[in-house]
Amino acid sequence: MTTLLYDGSFDGLFTAIFEVFEYRYLDVEISSREHFHQENIFAEIHETITQSEKSDRVLNKLEQTIGKQGVHQLLKVFLSEDSDMENLLLSAVRQSIKYPGENILQNFADSDILKISKICKSVDRERHRMTAFVRFEKMQDDVFFAKIDPDFNVLPLIRKHFKDRYQDQKWMIYDLRRNYGIFYDLETCDFFYPEEKLNLNQYQQKFHDEEKNYQTLWQRYFTKTNIVERKNMKLHLQHVPKRYWKYLTEKH
Repeated sequence: MTTLLYDGSFDGLFTAIFEVFEYRYLDVEISSREHFHQENIFAEIHETITQSEKSDRVLNKLEQTIGKQGVHQLLKVFLSEDSDMENLLLSAVRQSIKYPGENILQNFADSDILKISKICKSVDRERHRMTAFVRFEKMQDDVFFAKIDPDFNVLPLIRKHFKDRYQDQKWMIYDLRRNYGIFYDLETCDFFYPEEKLNLNQYQQKFHDEEKNYQTLWQRYFTKTNIVERKNMKLHLQHVPKRYWKYLTEKH
């Protein structure tokens, strides 16, 4: 058994996949250095150094066999952070090489491909819910700020949606669980990686006065219009699962 260790990045993973074929490894697994725990003391360790030219060669080859949409599906698997993600993607690449004339992502009889399909559907649901339930709050510096805590790392998948929708204001979306975010300054829309995690107490102290007034008014409105006799909690939870309530002003 050979274990390839990589830096946890998308390019790093596909560099490792390239090197599986470059060095003709057969009995192999891939793991990020962060999550690696050596259980087999006899396993050989291969340290992968991220090289974009290697990852690009794999991705370009995949684009020829499964198309851009197929590559996007594999990106979703990577962003799912599934514990078996690396080996699922390696399996997909191996199959695309073995069956170059067909889109292997449609072969649901294969257990790995079926799992990839299920993961993509779960990630898509989370992406959609993030676009629906994100709430921006106006800060003292006139930047509109939103905090999220998704089950999957969907921030890269929602960037275009918010960039297209809110082009006339500065905004920031921050992933509490993964400690990084997106910042749009009316010109660029880039990822940012703070050194320390967000302090929620300090963050709330930086609300703009308008935002405080808005939240108070919205909570009062929600209370007044919430007709107890028509309350259907089961239906409500189907549309707005409880784990998303933390994003909604009316639930605070």
